[in-house]
Amino acid sequence: MAGVSMRDLKQRIKVMENTKQITKAMEMVASSKLRRAQSRVLASRPYFEILYDTLNAIADNTDDFTSAYLEKREVKRSCYVVIAGDRGLAGGYNHNVLKLAMSMMQDKDVCVVPIGKKSAEFFRRREIPIVTEAYEEAGDMNVGDCFSVAKMLAKSFLTGEFDEICVVYTNFVSVLSQSPASVKILPLDRDEAKNRGSTDCLTLYEPDGPSAFDAIIPEYMGGLIYGALCESVAAEQGARRTAMDSATKNADEMIGDLSLQYNRARQDAITQEITEIVAGS
Repeated sequence: MAGVSMRDLKQRIKVMENTKQITKAMEMVASSKLRRAQSRVLASRPYFEILYDTLNAIADNTDDFTSAYLEKREVKRSCYVVIAGDRGLAGGYNHNVLKLAMSMMQDKDVCVVPIGKKSAEFFRRREIPIVTEAYEEAGDMNVGDCFSVAKMLAKSFLTGEFDEICVVYTNFVSVLSQSPASVKILPLDRDEAKNRGSTDCLTLYEPDGPSAFDAIIPEYMGGLIYGALCESVAAEQGARRTAMDSATKNADEMIGDLSLQYNRARQDAITQEITEIVAGS
């Protein structure tokens, strides 16, 4: 029995050492991807902020300004752009953002634009209407794809197909902290942006301010979706790095415990053999 026990313990130690190598490698890959993702987040923010300020400058400096994108109507149907990951092994990253999305969709007539394999699989299993499945892989999405999604959603909003459009994503706070968040992108809420536009703006827009405003809205939406995607990718890599670091530490602890059990079993076996030899002599 002692020999069998020692053999099993040795095999488990080997398995845990192999697991540790995998988790350590995944942690290093996530760290490398995280650095690139952080630089994308920092690079995407100025574009969004400039468009945001431009929209408010047009609205604040145009008399009797009106736009279909500002129209608040009864919400009969909502569309949610839900950004999740393509893979697991990232702690609670996917679970938290999908849980937030489901809580927001409760008791509503909704449809979704899933970005990321986990998001598409989640809503497909629950038979929630999906607008398009063309963007299931978040890792393959680029700026052009985000603008394509924005133009499609803006057109649907104008035709009355959707009365409300929101983006649900994960905000990258730090390497150790990621929080799910949501942003309503249409109808545009100018109350939050009050006084951000310059009241002394002398810029002339052709053919007029409202036309320029309506032309910028899809670009603004595309920038917002791209920014949310960059935040989510960085958050996913941060969550995966943290999860793999924790898994590596747990593997170290299990290897230490198993090694201690193996040494005790080996010592017991040696003691038993010595006892049998002495008794026989």
